[in-house]
Amino acid sequence: MSTSVLARPAGTTAGIDPRGPQFTAAVTVVVLLLALALPTAASVVLTVVQMVFFAIGAALGVQRTPHSWVFRTLVRPRLAAPAELEDSAPPRFAQAVGLVFTVVALVAYAAGVPLLAQVALGLALVAAVLNAVFRFCLGCELYLLIKRIA
Repeated sequence: MSTSVLARPAGTTAGIDPRGPQFTAAVTVVVLLLALALPTAASVVLTVVQMVFFAIGAALGVQRTPHSWVFRTLVRPRLAAPAELEDSAPPRFAQAVGLVFTVVALVAYAAGVPLLAQVALGLALVAAVLNAVFRFCLGCELYLLIKRIA
C-alpha cells in the first residue's frame, strides 16, 4: 500500500479513489507497450498521446484526465466504495515524472536517437507496471521522499 493514503472515510470529498490511478497506470501500460512494439511513426504518435495524458494529469490533477472520466463513469460504479481515499498530490507528481519521460522520448525521436526514446518509454513502462499490478507508485514514493527531505 502506498504511504500517500489518507485515513479518511470513503464518504468524504477530500482525496481520490486509489484504484483510479491504478486503472490509469493499466491504460498507460497498454499505450507504452504499443509505443514500444510498433514502428517509429506509430510510436511517436502514441508517445504524443501519452504525453498529453501525462500533461493533463500533471497540470490539472489526475481526477481531470480522460482516464479518470472512464474510471468514474464505467468502472467505479461497479465497485464497492474504497476503504480510504488517497491524497491527489503524489499521483499528480507521478504524472509530471511520466511527462518528463515522454518529453525525453519525443526529443530523442526528433534527434534521430530512437534507442534513447525506447529506453525512456521503457522506464515509464516499468513504473506504470509497478503501479498497475502492485499498486506501487514510484512517482508517488519519490514525491513523499522529496517532501520528507524538504
